[in-house]
Amino acid sequence: MSSLPSDSNPAGGAPAALIHRRKAIAAAVLVGLAAMCALAGYELVRSSSNTLFRTAYGKQRLAWIMAVTPAGVALMLYAYGRLLTWLGPRRTLLATTLGSAAIIAACYAALRASWRPAAAVLFVVREAYIVLLIEQYWSFLNSTLGSDWARKLNGPVCGVASLGAIAGASLVALLATRTGTAALLLIGAASTIPAAVLAHLAYRRCGEPAPERPARRTGALALPLFRQHRVLVLLLAIITLTQALSTCLDLSFQSRLHDAFASPDQQTSWSGAFFAWLNACAAFMQFIVAPLALKLLPLPFVHLAIPLLNLAMCLWALLQPSLRSAAAAFLAFKSLDYSLFRAAKELLYIPLPFDARYRAKEVIDVFAYRFGKGATSTAIAILHAAGRGLSDAALMGVAAASAAIWGALAWPASRLPRAAITCVMAGAAPAPAPPSSCSSANPSAGDRR
Repeated sequence: MSSLPSDSNPAGGAPAALIHRRKAIAAAVLVGLAAMCALAGYELVRSSSNTLFRTAYGKQRLAWIMAVTPAGVALMLYAYGRLLTWLGPRRTLLATTLGSAAIIAACYAALRASWRPAAAVLFVVREAYIVLLIEQYWSFLNSTLGSDWARKLNGPVCGVASLGAIAGASLVALLATRTGTAALLLIGAASTIPAAVLAHLAYRRCGEPAPERPARRTGALALPLFRQHRVLVLLLAIITLTQALSTCLDLSFQSRLHDAFASPDQQTSWSGAFFAWLNACAAFMQFIVAPLALKLLPLPFVHLAIPLLNLAMCLWALLQPSLRSAAAAFLAFKSLDYSLFRAAKELLYIPLPFDARYRAKEVIDVFAYRFGKGATSTAIAILHAAGRGLSDAALMGVAAASAAIWGALAWPASRLPRAAITCVMAGAAPAPAPPSSCSSANPSAGDRR
C-alpha cells in the first residue's frame, strides 16, 4: 500500500494532501459504519443459527456441520470471483450483501415451514457470508488508504465495527426469550441493508479501485510467493493452528452451554450476553491495548505472548472445568484474535511484495482460516462416528496443544529482517506500491481477471 502523495495545489482546487485526508477519513468512517451494521446482523444470525442447529440435529452434529463449512466458503468464494469479473468490486459488494440478506430470510421462511435442513444451510451460510463482506470492506480500504492513513485508521475501523457486534449480541440477549430465536434471523438480515447503502456511499465518495497490473505474473492467488517468502508458510500454519484452537474452544463452550440450560431460548440468551462481553473486550483491546502494545513492545514478543496467554487459559479450563472457565478461555482467544493478533499479524505482511499482501494473504486469511476450522471439525466428527468422541477435557487438551505449537511458530514468523521491522514500527512506508486509489481510482472500472 502506498503512502499518501506529497502536498500539491492543483489549479483551482484544494491542496492534494487535504483532498486525500478527506477521502481517507470518509472511506474509514463509511466502511467502519458498514461493517458495524453487518456485524450487528451477524451476531443475531450467529447465536440464532447455533441454537437452531443444535435443536434440529443435536449438539453431537456440530462437528459435522463445521466440517463442511470450508466447502461452503469455497463455493461462495467462487461465486464471488465470477461476480467480480462480471460486475466489478462496487456492484459485487452490493450483490453479495443483499444476496446474503435474501438467503438468511429464505432460511427463516424454510424453518418456519419445518424444513429442518434449513438449519444446516443457515449455519454454513453464516460462516461464509460475513467473511466475504468483511474481506471486501478491507479490500476497498487497502486500495483506498495510503500507508500512513491505514496505520492511523485501521484500528479505529475495527473498533467501530465491534460496536455493531456488541449491539447485535446485546439485542440477542434482550430479544431471544421475547421474540423467539428464529425471529432474530429477520432482524439480522435487515441489518445488512444499511451496510450495503453505506458501502455504496464509500465507493461513490472515493471511486472504484481498478487492478493496477495483470494477475498473470504470480497467478490470481500468488501461490509461487509461498516458495519465496518463508513467513507466508509460517503464517499459513499459524492460521490453521489458531482455527484448530478456536474450534476446540467453541465446541467445548457450546457443549457446556447446552448442558447448563435446558431451554433453547435460555441458551441463546446466555450466548448473546457472552458475545456482547466478548466484543466489548475486543473493542477495548482494539482502541487501547493493541496500539499501546505495538508501540511499546517488540513485535516478536507480542506474537509470542498471544499464544502463551491462550495456553494458560486452556490449562486453567482443563484443570478447573466449568461453563465459566470454558467461556473465559473462548473469550480470551476471540478477543485477542479480533484485536491484538489481527493488528500484529498485519504488520508481518507490510514489508512483503504487493501480491503477497493482496493475493497470498487471501489464501491464508480466508481459505486457510475456514479450512483449519473445517479440518479440525472433520477429525473430531470422524472420531465421534468411530465411537471415540472427544470429551470436553480432551477438546481442551487439543486446544492447549495447538496453542503450544502456535507459540513455537510465532517466534520465527515474527523475526522479520531488522530493517523491515524498524520500517514498520517506525511508520515508514513499505516497498513501493501502486498509487492510492483515492488519487487514481476509476469509478467505472472493475476487476476483469
